[in-house]
Amino acid sequence: MMKKQNYEITNEKIKRAFLKLKKNNPEKLKRRLNLSWSNWGFGVENLEESAERLFKAGIKYIELHGNHYSTDLGYNADEVLKVLGKFDIKVAGVCGMFSDDNDLSSNRAIQRQGAIDYIRREVPFTAAVGGSYMLVLPGDCGRPLAYDNMEFERSVETIRGIADIFVKYDVKAAIEPVRSAEISFIHTVDDAIKYIKAVNHPGIAHINGDVYHMQSEESHIGEAIIEAGEKLVNLHMADSNRCALGDGAMDLDTIIMALYLIGYNTEGRYVTPEPLGPGGAPYPAMYGKPDKASLDSLVMQSAKYFREREEILLG
Repeated sequence: MMKKQNYEITNEKIKRAFLKLKKNNPEKLKRRLNLSWSNWGFGVENLEESAERLFKAGIKYIELHGNHYSTDLGYNADEVLKVLGKFDIKVAGVCGMFSDDNDLSSNRAIQRQGAIDYIRREVPFTAAVGGSYMLVLPGDCGRPLAYDNMEFERSVETIRGIADIFVKYDVKAAIEPVRSAEISFIHTVDDAIKYIKAVNHPGIAHINGDVYHMQSEESHIGEAIIEAGEKLVNLHMADSNRCALGDGAMDLDTIIMALYLIGYNTEGRYVTPEPLGPGGAPYPAMYGKPDKASLDSLVMQSAKYFREREEILLG
């Protein structure tokens, strides 16, 4: 027999643990994973059109674009709830967007203040629409080169100073590790755990994973999910080419098994496709003109393929 590759050995370990759980505790597999969708990749599309698309694909949750870039910009909570209510869609959380305008780690005070002010706008909105988490990037996404060797410390100090707001509004700050091609620090689940420990505040205690970044930075995605454990509240999904699920070579089965092993199929924890397409800078999608037919296909295929693989494993 040909010797297995290292990742295959880890895959088998996770599969054995999953099959043991399935045999000995089938009741823990009855509830399916909560499937959501991150809508900022839909560009400038009307929220009602986005919600209708998700409804048709059987997706019952949405991760909203954190678009309160100033006091006069962004979603209105009452209007959001009215629109989503028409399609019986609930808000999972908000995708916080951190750039050089609002960088928690910046060596310029005005940019750190921008991050503080942004969080002060976004967290109350998240609570008002029923979201359970806000994604937080410790640095500037889109700036892979470090300012200096004090970014970690500045980011920790800045987020700690605003952390009480997450507790006040009962919103989880979900720290996201991002690949080194897009951000200067916090690239792995282990990095995020160290960051959370350094902040040492109950409001900053959770993780937002992203399998596209994980395939670049982690030794094994399934193991990283298990390491994140109870801290993981949201997992962004895309295939290996950052396109629709099923279009690439991502080992979705092992990811799903790892999620069930950590008891992820519970209230307040979400699997959230965010297929932004290949390339180094997906951010233009935020303001792009949407191709509705392509987006319809993207969402429908991803939802169908994910549920198909999930049922094959649990069946």
